[in-house]
Amino acid sequence: MLLGHRTWVFENKPVIISTGTIGGPFEANGSIPNDFDLLHDDMWLKQASFEKAQQTMLEEACQFAIKNSSIQKEQVEFFISGDLINQITPTSFAAKALDVPYFGLFSACATSMESLALSAFLINGQGANYILSGSASHNAATEKQFRYPTEYGGQKPPTAQWTVTGAGCALVAKEGKGPVITSATIGKVVDMGMADPFNMGGAMAPAAVDTLETHLRERNVDPSYYDLIITGDLGHVGREVSLDLLKKQGISISEDQYVDCGLTIYREGQPVLAGASGAGCSSVVTYGHFLNKMKRGELNRILVIATGALHSTLSVQQKDPIPCIAHAVSIETGSDSI
Repeated sequence: MLLGHRTWVFENKPVIISTGTIGGPFEANGSIPNDFDLLHDDMWLKQASFEKAQQTMLEEACQFAIKNSSIQKEQVEFFISGDLINQITPTSFAAKALDVPYFGLFSACATSMESLALSAFLINGQGANYILSGSASHNAATEKQFRYPTEYGGQKPPTAQWTVTGAGCALVAKEGKGPVITSATIGKVVDMGMADPFNMGGAMAPAAVDTLETHLRERNVDPSYYDLIITGDLGHVGREVSLDLLKKQGISISEDQYVDCGLTIYREGQPVLAGASGAGCSSVVTYGHFLNKMKRGELNRILVIATGALHSTLSVQQKDPIPCIAHAVSIETGSDSI
């Protein structure tokens, strides 16, 4: 069912029956290591390149999602996923290894919730019974493409963020046991004219606010309906900007209720500047940390708003502004969800 222009409500409530989350050595030293299925002790994962290491992580996340369920791989009908690397090649190569019909997506760091929204839409409409939905990123691969190889030791301003080395995958099903996906609000491109690739949080904040305001209005709920409203990777800068923008729109959210995956994954003292980012950031934190909290009964309703900056190395070199997007998905437990 479509509410307004941008929000789907899933009356059949597709279920996240299992997940798989993979991280690297930096994530192993972060604040949520126990929420990963597997943590690697080196960035290479015994591969010949960082891009191949990212591919391996995504394959492993899919394998764990299937292993953690009661189904066989042959029952999975679609794989919907993406990443940050040129032509999303790590994801496409992972799809080849997985050997499942594949939709490749690019919404930068918003890809996790775009894939989850589309998976829920297909299953809610009887288009599939089981779909793997995921995203991945690798710090060294992303730095090499968008900025400078980490071996250069290039300096960054305090507004810059640290790309997560990780992959997260959810197995979405027509029925089963687990948190249910109740709605999704699809983002639209928001461009405020910002052109600094070292301030992604500030650039993405208006898109997050636009999607959140639309979601609350079209679903006719208050922020208090959710236990947590979780942004993908705004970091310290983007979080403060978005809170200011929400206040100007008359939307009141408490500091404790409004959290960010990019400020959750790492501990104080890790040199991540303004926080974490990357296509794998919101997927590993949501599918690992926050869904584990739901399974333990600590959370009943969450809204995850993954944010993405849709620039490329070429557009930045040509001095174009950075277009941004945010996709929101509500995940709930219990029989009273609306």
